[in-house]
Amino acid sequence: MPHPVRPPRSPNTQRPGSQRLWWCAALLVVSVTARLLWAFLTPNGFNLVDLHVYVDGAASLQQGNLYDFTYSRDTPDFPLPFTYPPFAAMVFFPLHYLPFSFVGLAWQLLTVAALFGIVRIALELVVGPDARNARWTSVALAWTAIGLWTEPVRMTLDYGQVNVFLVLGIMFAARSSRWWVSGGLVGILAGIKLTPAIAGLYFLARRRWSAAVFSAVVFFATVALSVLVLGEQARLYFTTFFGDADRVGPVGSVWNQSLRGALSRIVGYDVGTGLLWLVAVALSAALAYAAWRALGPDDRLGTLVVVQLFGLLVSPISWAHHWVWVVPMLVWLVYGPLAQRRGTRLIAAAWAVATLIGVPWLLGWAQDSIWDISRPAVLSWLGAANVIGALVVYAWIIHTGRTQPPREPVTARPANRSDGREPDPTP
Repeated sequence: MPHPVRPPRSPNTQRPGSQRLWWCAALLVVSVTARLLWAFLTPNGFNLVDLHVYVDGAASLQQGNLYDFTYSRDTPDFPLPFTYPPFAAMVFFPLHYLPFSFVGLAWQLLTVAALFGIVRIALELVVGPDARNARWTSVALAWTAIGLWTEPVRMTLDYGQVNVFLVLGIMFAARSSRWWVSGGLVGILAGIKLTPAIAGLYFLARRRWSAAVFSAVVFFATVALSVLVLGEQARLYFTTFFGDADRVGPVGSVWNQSLRGALSRIVGYDVGTGLLWLVAVALSAALAYAAWRALGPDDRLGTLVVVQLFGLLVSPISWAHHWVWVVPMLVWLVYGPLAQRRGTRLIAAAWAVATLIGVPWLLGWAQDSIWDISRPAVLSWLGAANVIGALVVYAWIIHTGRTQPPREPVTARPANRSDGREPDPTP
C-alpha cells in the first residue's frame, strides 16, 4: 500500500531553528571577517606583540638566554620580556619553525574557535545537554560573534595572547567528570601560565579532591620536566623571577585591572603587597566565599565565575585582556539561576556596555605614560571599573542568596574507579 504523500511545508514553516542557526552562523562569519579586516588594514593591527614574545622568546632557548630575551620592535617604551614559566617556552618552541604570518593567522582563527567553545561549555553548564541543540547552538554562535568585540577578546586578538585558550582549557576541566582529565588540564595550563592554578579552588569548592591534588601533581611535574630539560634557565625563573610583578609590566597602568592596580592608582603609589593590599584581598576573599555559599549546590558555572573573578582580583597584575572570564560571567548572568531578577539584568547590561566600549582602553588615552601611577581622582576610580564590577557581582549574589532556600551541603559520591570518572559531587 503506498504511503500517503505529505504536502510540502511552506518556506516560512520549515525548520525555524535551522534558519536561525544559519543566520547566526552568517553573523559570526561577518564578525570574523570584519575583525580580520580590522587587523590587516589598520596600523599595527597585526603586530601580535605577545605572540612574538611566545615564539621568538621560545626560540631563544637554543641560545640558553630565555629570560634575557626582550621584544621591543613594536613596544619601544617597554621592551617585553618572556615572563612565563619555562614549560611554556617548551610548549611554544615548535612554533618558531613555522612562518610567523601563518602562525599569526592560525592563532586568530583558533582563538575564535576557542571563544565559541567557551560559550558552548558555559551554556552546557547552565542549561545542560539541551545546549547542543540548534536553538542553543545559534545562541552560542551569536554570543561568539559579539564576544569578539568585547575588550578582553579584542585585545587578546590584537596582541596574539593565549588567554582565550587558557579559559577554554579550564572550562573543559570544569565540565569533565574525570578527575585525571580535569586535574591534568589545570596542572598543564598552570605550567604554561601560573594564573590558571586558581582553578584548584574550584575543585575544592566542588569537593573534587582527586582533581585538586592531581592538578598540583601535574603542575610540579611541569616544573620538574623544565628543570630537567632546560637546567639553569628553568632554575633562574623559579629562584629569581617567580612572582616578580615588576618584571611583568607597570603595575599602576590603567590596563592593570587587579586590586593592586586599582588601589595603587587611587592612593597614587604602588601599594605592593603591603597592609592595604592584604586588607583588600581579605575582604575580597570574604565576599567571594559568601557569594559561593549563596549559590545553589548544582551551580557549577556560578562557582567557576566566583573563583575566577577572585583570581583576577588578587593577582598582582590582571591586564584588561586577562578578563576573558567576563564572557562566561555574562552567560551566567543572562541565562543562570538569577537571570529573571531585574538587578541581574541591570548588572549584565552595565558589564556588557563597559566591556564592549572598553573602559581601560578609553582611559588609556588619558594617561601620559604607562609608568605613571598618580592621576586625578575621577580617573583613578573610573580605572577601577572591572574591580568594582566584580565586587558588585559578589554583592548581588550574596543579596539574592538571602531570599533563596538554604544551601544544601555538597556530598561527594564515590568515584567509579573502573573508568576513572569522578562524578560531579552534587546532590
